[in-house]
Parts: sequence; C-alpha cells; structure tokens
Amino acid sequence: MSMKNRAPYLNEQIIKRMRNDNPWWETNAIPQDFHEMRHRLYLDSFYQEVTNRDVRRGVILMGPRRIGKTVMIYHVIERLINEGVSAQRIIYLSIDTPIYNNISLEELFSLAKEALNRAEVQDDYYVFYDEIQYLKDWEVHLKSMIDTFRSAKFIASGSAAAALKMKSNESGAGRFTDFMLPPLTFNEYIHLLNLNSIIINKQKNDDDPLSSYVDTLDIGKLNSFFVDYINYGGYPEIVFSEKMRQDPGQYIRHDIVDKVLLRDLPSLYGIQDTQELNRLFIYIAYHSGEEFSYEVISRESEIKKEVLKKYLMYLEAAFLINIVYKVDANAKTMQRITSFKIYLTNPSLRCALFSPLTETDPAIGGMVETAIFAQWLQTRTSIIKYANWNKGTAPGEVDIVGIDIAKQKAEWAVEVKWSDRYFDKPTELKSLLYFMENNHLERALVTSLTKRGVKQLRTVRLEFIPSAIYAYTVGYNRFKAFLNGTKIQQ
Repeated sequence: MSMKNRAPYLNEQIIKRMRNDNPWWETNAIPQDFHEMRHRLYLDSFYQEVTNRDVRRGVILMGPRRIGKTVMIYHVIERLINEGVSAQRIIYLSIDTPIYNNISLEELFSLAKEALNRAEVQDDYYVFYDEIQYLKDWEVHLKSMIDTFRSAKFIASGSAAAALKMKSNESGAGRFTDFMLPPLTFNEYIHLLNLNSIIINKQKNDDDPLSSYVDTLDIGKLNSFFVDYINYGGYPEIVFSEKMRQDPGQYIRHDIVDKVLLRDLPSLYGIQDTQELNRLFIYIAYHSGEEFSYEVISRESEIKKEVLKKYLMYLEAAFLINIVYKVDANAKTMQRITSFKIYLTNPSLRCALFSPLTETDPAIGGMVETAIFAQWLQTRTSIIKYANWNKGTAPGEVDIVGIDIAKQKAEWAVEVKWSDRYFDKPTELKSLLYFMENNHLERALVTSLTKRGVKQLRTVRLEFIPSAIYAYTVGYNRFKAFLNGTKIQQ
C-alpha cells in the first residue's frame, strides 16, 4: 500500500515509531545502554566502509542473529555524531517492525524525512535498514535507492548471511560492499571482558618455533575462561549478563534458534515442516564435530536425502552450521562426497539446547574442537579440511588440514586434543604421523590441556600448545588478517 492510499492516522503512527527508534534526533545521543556496551573489534573497519564515499556503494552487514549487528550500527551512529554529522541526517529503520510491513525502502525514507520535517532536495543522509531480509526483493529496492539518491549512504543488515550474500552478488551490480560480522572468537571474548592482562604477547624468535603463539600467566584460569566461552561466549549480550547465563536456553534457544528455524528459514525458503528442520538441527548440535553422511542422517532422522541436502544448505545460510569436507591420506579431495563433518558455527548453541559443560565433561572434547573450528571457519583466505581415510594398513583421521589451493597439497596439519597425554606419549599420534609422512610435512601442531613444548621425532617435529592458547592465537591472527587482507597460517 502506497503512502497516498494509507489512512493518515497510519502514517502518523509510522512516523511516531520512527521518532521513537531514532532518539538521537532529539537527544543527539544513542540510548545509554548501547553507549555502555563495549565495541566489537570490527567496529573501526565497518565505520570506514560506512563513511567511504569515494565510490557510490551500499554496505551490507551480514551475520547470524544476536551477534551484535544492531549494536555495532548504534556504535557507528554514535561515532558519526561525535565526528560532527548532524544527528538529524542519520536514519535507522528496522524492517522487521510490524508497522513497516509491505512499505518500500523509498517510502520509509520519505516518511523518515517527513518525521524530521525535512522536505529539501538535499539527501546527504546515512540510512540504516536493519534486518533487510524481511523485505521481498530487497536487493532490487536497495540498488534503486543507491542509484536514485546519489548523495545518501545506505547501509543494510541481515541475518541470513549466505542468502544475503548470494542476492548481493547477483543483483548488486557493483553497488554493494559486503561486510561479514562473525560470531565472537575467543580472542574477542577476552577483549570484551577486559581480561587481556592474562595474555602474554611473545616476541617472534626464529629459535623458538612456539614464539608465534601467545602465552598466559595462568593456564588454569585461561582454560576456565575458555570453557565459559564454549558455554556462553558466542553472543555479546550473554557475555555481560549473569541473568542470561543462568538460563542460556531461554535466551539462545527461544530468541535465536527458534526464530531462525521457525520463522526466518520458513519465510525465506518456504519450508513447510519446521518441526522436521528443528529435529535435524538438534541432532546435529548434539553431534557437532562428528563425521556425518547423507545416508546415516537420512536414516536416523527419517528425512529424505533430497530434502536433507536443502535443509543443510539452509542451516549454513542462517550461519548455524558449517560443513567441512575431507581429504584422504594424501590430501586429495574425494571425487564423490559420501561423508563430511558438521560443526556448529557457535559452540554456545549446544549449551543452550542441552546444558553447560564442565572442563572434565565427556562431551567437552568435541566442543573444544568445535570452538577451535569456529576460530577458523569464517576465514576467507584459507581452505580448511579434515583428513580421513579407511584404506590401507593405517586408517585414521587428522582434525584440521590447511590446503594450498593452487598446488592442491597440504600446507599444515593440526590435531586437537583436550588432554596432556600425547605430550608425554607423542608416538601414539599414529594418524597424524602417518599423514605427515605421506604429505612430506616436517612439522605439525597438537593442542593440549596445559602442556607447551616441542617434540622431535626422527624427521618430524610436533609442536604442543594448550587448546585455549591456540584458539586465542587463531582468532587474533584471523582478525589481523581481516584488517590487512592477508592469508593466515595455522
């Protein structure tokens, strides 16, 4: 329904809502609770994209639900105001607001200017459209806005990351810049809690192969923080709320999982049987980090394989899972995909669905591996696989393998352990040693519970680092690589 056909009182209600959602129009400041929240490490980079007017592009902020996209938008708005941008030139509109239903982006923009009592031709606004995936054909609408209002800067956010990116690439025609906001890494978790004093940054030393990894003043305390991160640390809001920690299921399951599975995905992809999708996700979450096959999942979930493949694609699109494919003992990709690993993108999802884990819980090993994969899986410049082979005299598996795309060979390997056993008995790592020999790797990394050191075994070297230290270092390096646009190693 266009503005002309809507009843005047409805337009008045819409304008009233806009004024309520943009308090800085009157106060010149964002709400106090948003002001007090610590900034994501990605804020500076996102702000640069928002304020870049060298090219006429919109910015698409993508990421899973409740990961801090709206908070980061508010922090950008605060910085714009502090940098001298008129607060009445900044418009924030959440597309999933019911009263905005079926209103085009251009109409919302016009109504916002009416709410501001500004009817001038000049349009040098910053316009933020939050949760834009709820508008059908949003990419066409947004491109039209960018082309029409040439002085304005348009920023949109959305939670169905893969679907948004696909539409952005297909219809953006050089008009969109994608910005991916990942779940919290362990490094960012430590930063948000202001716990950096527990970390020791080491100077790079060619004589010390472990000098490229940080150290800690207290590995026991860091491990305790790491387990907290696994249970609660994926979402910025829950990091700071003791009340939410007491009942993470209420917050994460109902506010994140249920909304994604029961509302977002059905509305985006026309899914009819939401309970079937929900049942599949719970099954995957419980077995995060294990090897799956379409045949086994189909049999145990009673979901047809064709439907199952679509569900997995949708769950990846919603940033709930990541599928990791395998190579064989020679680091060769399988011609026919029969099995693969599935990881939760955020280990805190498991805690919400079941219960918090302790450091000695039988399931903690799988979630340590899930958490470490979470540090890697949003990396744009690395190809991460796992190795698994059943043929020959030495069947086995290696948890993480970095593949050189051009050479199609293994560059490095990591075995994830939440135990110090293998530091004392490194020869028991038979699968890793076999893989290293097959792929001419002179060194590999093994994570531990507390042990740090190097073990030389004939022609190969095993480097041991506590899992919490490794997770922190990968997250830290990944962020630095994001800033520099470079590739990161193990």
